[in-house]
Amino acid sequence: MKNKGLLALAFGSFAIGMTEFTMMGVLIDIAKDLKIDIPTAGHLIALYALGVVVGAPVLVLYTSKYPPKKVLLYLMLAFVVFNLVFAIAPNNLSLMISRFLSGLPHGAFFGIGGVMATRLVDKSKAAQALAIMFTGMTVANLAGVPLGSYIGHHFSWRYTYLMISGFGIITMMALYKWLPALPNNSDGNIFKQLGYFKTKTAWIIIFMIAIGTGGLFAWISYIAPLMTTIAKIDESGVPMVMILVGLGMVVGNLAGGKLCDSIGPQKAIIISFGAMVVCLTLIYYITHITPLAYILSFITGAASFSCSPSLQLLLISTAKGSETMAAAAGQASFNLGNTLGAFLGGLPITYGLAYNTPSLVGIGMAGIGVLLTFYYIKTNNQKALKAA
Repeated sequence: MKNKGLLALAFGSFAIGMTEFTMMGVLIDIAKDLKIDIPTAGHLIALYALGVVVGAPVLVLYTSKYPPKKVLLYLMLAFVVFNLVFAIAPNNLSLMISRFLSGLPHGAFFGIGGVMATRLVDKSKAAQALAIMFTGMTVANLAGVPLGSYIGHHFSWRYTYLMISGFGIITMMALYKWLPALPNNSDGNIFKQLGYFKTKTAWIIIFMIAIGTGGLFAWISYIAPLMTTIAKIDESGVPMVMILVGLGMVVGNLAGGKLCDSIGPQKAIIISFGAMVVCLTLIYYITHITPLAYILSFITGAASFSCSPSLQLLLISTAKGSETMAAAAGQASFNLGNTLGAFLGGLPITYGLAYNTPSLVGIGMAGIGVLLTFYYIKTNNQKALKAA
């Protein structure tokens, strides 16, 4: 039952991963359909991220007194409804509003689901449980996004989001049947939940995620032109590159869970961010060698997503009494990293530099992630000494 419960959470992760990342693949199709330019259509990406940032703390705050299984079911119902509205939206305004609304359940689902995942297993395997849940999102990048993009290109992007709504319904059925009805481990105290943001530790981790994971998005946001202009790969070869990135994310996520359970989240995060720095450095210098460009796509995908279970476990383990709020805040921070990495990574290109220069921005952001992790360890060691 518990393993099936993790599988149900992974289904939700898959559906949410598809609705977030498929947008990059069908953006041109949406722009053509609604007769708007691509930059305007690109606002749909930012609006979803804004929905995550707003919805994560607000929905967790006002659902904390209810049983987690029931809340997850209602969050997935909202996911289905908002994506259906998005799929049939007749104009740009209704499209923008429904896209913002579809981002609202994202952070709360991962926050509540993440805490649930750790409760379904022994403490020694908490990070691996989180990795199983997040496998759904990595599989979405590996298989779901290419499928949704293909449907969007050859039929209609609206069919893609109807399909995503269907995955949401499947998730609801899996949650209802397989997820145990565990009691609420929160007293529903709103002030206790909000109290998480009063701690220095919380903000160190939030910045760690928002800046450190931004290194991934500084690179991946511009991976298509990087491959076509620097690696000299034909446009027809870009989907294979994305599949390799997605496969790397699957492998890295699962390996990161095991690494975290073996050596602890702090050390695992340093290794993950450090590996990202090394990979992005190699991308800058040797992407022009085509075979290595393919190999690096896989390895960088693995390095970039290996930090996910560790970051989520660190959030949950440092937020006694407000674990769900912390986990949801992590998702909001991840989406801030998405926006920040894409924006900063695009600045060198705006000034006419080559498409491998965003990786330099990524190196800086992942490097700051390493430094913030060391600062977190130092701060907590000092607290331990004062308490002794």
